[in-house]
Amino acid sequence: MNKRLVIRLLGAIMLIEALAMLPSMLISIVTHDGCVQAFLNTIAILCLCGMPMWLLARPKESNLRAREGFVTVALAWVILSAFGALPFVFSGMIPNYVDALFESVSGFTTTGATVFANFEGAPKGIMFWRSFTHWIGGMGVLVLTLALLPSMTGRASHLARAESPGPSFSKIVPKMGDSAKILYIIYAVLTIVEFGVLMLCGMGPYDAAIHAMGTAGTGGFSNYGASVGAFDSALIDGVITFFMVLFGINFALFYRVLTGGWRDALKSEELHWYLGIFTVCTLGVTLLIMPQYGSFVQSLRYGSFQIASIISTTGYATADYNLWHPAAQMLVLFVMFTGACAGSTAGGMKVVRVALLSKLAGREVRHTFQPRKVQVVRFEGKGTDENILAQTAVFFFAYIALILIGCFLVSLEGKYGFAANFTAALTCVNNVGPGLAEIGPMYNFAGYGPFGKLILSLLMLCGRLELFPILVLFHPAIWRKG
Repeated sequence: MNKRLVIRLLGAIMLIEALAMLPSMLISIVTHDGCVQAFLNTIAILCLCGMPMWLLARPKESNLRAREGFVTVALAWVILSAFGALPFVFSGMIPNYVDALFESVSGFTTTGATVFANFEGAPKGIMFWRSFTHWIGGMGVLVLTLALLPSMTGRASHLARAESPGPSFSKIVPKMGDSAKILYIIYAVLTIVEFGVLMLCGMGPYDAAIHAMGTAGTGGFSNYGASVGAFDSALIDGVITFFMVLFGINFALFYRVLTGGWRDALKSEELHWYLGIFTVCTLGVTLLIMPQYGSFVQSLRYGSFQIASIISTTGYATADYNLWHPAAQMLVLFVMFTGACAGSTAGGMKVVRVALLSKLAGREVRHTFQPRKVQVVRFEGKGTDENILAQTAVFFFAYIALILIGCFLVSLEGKYGFAANFTAALTCVNNVGPGLAEIGPMYNFAGYGPFGKLILSLLMLCGRLELFPILVLFHPAIWRKG
């Protein structure tokens, strides 16, 4: 293993995290919230740890193999989360480090699960950092590193492949560094557009920034206990619904549109599946909750927002779906499972995997009465490689197993019942945020003990990195020489 290159990359990540804290510290300075020292202390620690790693670890070669790529990505996310928790502790906002770590992991993985119960009087600099972790983690910190330092590694695709959500990874332009820059430019522009639109809808600059970053990163941290419902505005609900759906789309399609290939983008089968699931589930929920809200328009407003929030794994809320019809809750649970598109900032199983598994199941059914016929699973107009199908099936097995194991482990604490514990594991692996019962959209995760929060934090990291980069850290072979 090229340990020097891994150490050098991790040092760069720590320095980038220190740099990322400057906007939050500036807000603390302007608002006099008393948290400037908390950021200064954290930045100093990051620089003291990261600078020697960056300067002294001079690798003989700059090529990353797949093993080093996976290890670097996994360790980078652990380090980011561990140091990202320090401002919460130093400011006194979350004195318990395990709680602060849970909040930090939830932020960077864009999960949006929180231990906060009271948002009144919270320091603005800390709350901004809390939401800014969504924006950093949404596109991926390794992708950001490649955008800033494109020549640092010779074969950077292993980093992007390990960090990017979805069953496959492809560069949108030949050079990985250029691809990273294009992705972040699109990401930043869409965030700024949403920020401007929310300002026009009546939000103040601070609130608009918080909710634009939460939507862009599909994270869902709000600076209000009632989330987006605190604004009680149908216009704001509609705007955020639109952008939540938008950020659930594969970013490669945005690039196609910008380069004149909008017809090809509109033909995307993955996009059709995604929008089809969203539309059908929204209509289903709207009809089921209509007796509760009294009109189709009101039901559509709340139904579309909640479905968009869950399928995009954002986690914002304007209604408590714990109070909805059980069938409507099942539709919420279904989209919590599917997630959005690969190559987006969303979490979840990913629509492409759901589509491939559905087609694979259909092929096996047809094979029972046509055993000699060669049947190819087609997706996006072409045959799907059998290796991709096998990987998808393995991922599905590991994904379900991780949720069940996580549910069992958090159940050992005996804090909540099955509904809360199962959806806690599901929502953390899928990076959604709220679950059902005691961890529903109007509640939080503060009731879990230190053991439960550490398990859920691990599930969030596994979910954000598509399971395997974190799991390989526990495989002995990854650390052997040769």
